[in-house]
Amino acid sequence: MRFPRMLALGASLLVLLSACTTGGGSKPTIKIGSVGFDEARVMAEIYAQVLEANGYTVDRAGIGLGSRKVLLPALESGQIDLQPEYIGSGLADGYGGASTNDSVTNRTELQKVLDGKGGGITVLDYTPAQDTNALVVRKETADQYSLVTWGDLAAVQDELKWALAANCPTNPVCAEALRVVYGIDPQDVTLLDACSTPMADALLNKTVDVAELCSTGPEIIVNGWVRLEDDKGTQPADNIAPLVRNDYLAKVDKAAFSKLLNDVSAKIDTPTLAQLYYDVAVGLKDIKDVAADWLKANGFVT
Repeated sequence: MRFPRMLALGASLLVLLSACTTGGGSKPTIKIGSVGFDEARVMAEIYAQVLEANGYTVDRAGIGLGSRKVLLPALESGQIDLQPEYIGSGLADGYGGASTNDSVTNRTELQKVLDGKGGGITVLDYTPAQDTNALVVRKETADQYSLVTWGDLAAVQDELKWALAANCPTNPVCAEALRVVYGIDPQDVTLLDACSTPMADALLNKTVDVAELCSTGPEIIVNGWVRLEDDKGTQPADNIAPLVRNDYLAKVDKAAFSKLLNDVSAKIDTPTLAQLYYDVAVGLKDIKDVAADWLKANGFVT
C-alpha cells in the first residue's frame, strides 16, 4: 500500500524523532535510592554527583528510603533505578543466598539472583572497601569479661544487654549465625536500626553492653570501643557495588555509564569509606558537601 507523499514524510519524521528520544544520545533521569544510614547515603550521593557532572539528571527521592526490605522491591519495581548495595549482605539478607568471605563469589552469586529480578538488574564493579557487621563493646566491658572475639561472648551472653539490628531475627548472617555457629541466643535484646545513631547511643549511654555496628563506624574509634573479632568468619565480604536496572542501562550508553561509576568505586578503599562515614556522622558535614569534596579531590569533578 502506498502512502501519500506528505503522510509518508510525516511517518519518516516520527520514526526519526522516536529514535532521537529513545536512543543512546539522550540521558533519561535516573532515580537513585539507598538504605537509611549515613554511609550508604553518602555513597549514593557520590554516584549521583558524578553522573550529574556528566550530563545526567538525578532524582534523589529514594536516597535514605528505608531498609533493604523496602529498597530492593523499589529497585525491582522501577521505583528507583540504582542503589549502592553491600554485596554479601544483599545476597544473604536480601535474597536468602549463601554469602561467603570472598568478594568475587558474592558478586557472582548476587548477579545470578538479580538476572531474574525486575526484568534484570546489573551488579557493577564493587569497591575495594568493605564494611562488615560488627559486634562492639565498651573497653571496660571487654576488660571485665576478657572479650576479644565473638566466641568469647557465648559464656557471658546472659550477663550482658544486647542491641542488635532490627532485621536480626530473620537475617541469616545475624541471629542464625550467632545461634548456630557461636551458640549465642541472648535473652536481653533490644532491636534497633543497623549502624544507627540510636544503636551507638545505647552503647555509649550504657543502656546496652553489646551493640551491632558497622565495622567502619566512626563512633568505634571516637569512643575507644572494642570491635570483637568474628573468629569463625560468619560475616560476608561486604564490598559496595551499584545495582542498576537493565531497562535503564538500555536507554543510555551502557559502557560509558558503567565506567563512570566503576572508576569511582575503584577509588574507595576501606579507610576512605570510613572517613566519608566519619565526616557525615561525627563531623556533621552535609552529605552533598562531603561527596562533592571527595569527587573534586580525586579529579572526578571540577
